[in-house]
Amino acid sequence: MAYTYQRSRCDDIDMTLVFLAVGGAFGAVSRYLVQGWVQDLAGGRFPWGTFVVNISGSFMLGLVFALAMDRGVLAPEIRVPLMVGFIGSYTTFSTLMLESWVLVEEGDLSHLLINLVGSVVIGMIAVVAGLALGRTLP
Repeated sequence: MAYTYQRSRCDDIDMTLVFLAVGGAFGAVSRYLVQGWVQDLAGGRFPWGTFVVNISGSFMLGLVFALAMDRGVLAPEIRVPLMVGFIGSYTTFSTLMLESWVLVEEGDLSHLLINLVGSVVIGMIAVVAGLALGRTLP
């Protein structure tokens, strides 16, 4: 099943933005609390808190996407605050995973590899570049 990525037009864009911001705020707070709680519980050097947030966010986004797009259970007014606001703020890794899975479903393996490998490799290069720049600033 092919999905196109486009924004749905909402009649009341102002309220959509307000609900998006509220969802984002709850997602950010949830990420902070879950990440800290899991890391405190697990301890050690491995970033278990971030790992759990990324995996749970991927699960949530997959579930909500299936309910919204495959089953039509969630209204567009709910999708934006929940998927983009809450889950998007909770973790962007989930978006990378969902978009990659859509490429698998579409049989677009070349773009899948570019998306996954490119995101990881170029993301790592970007982190190193940002660190280098940040460390050279006065």
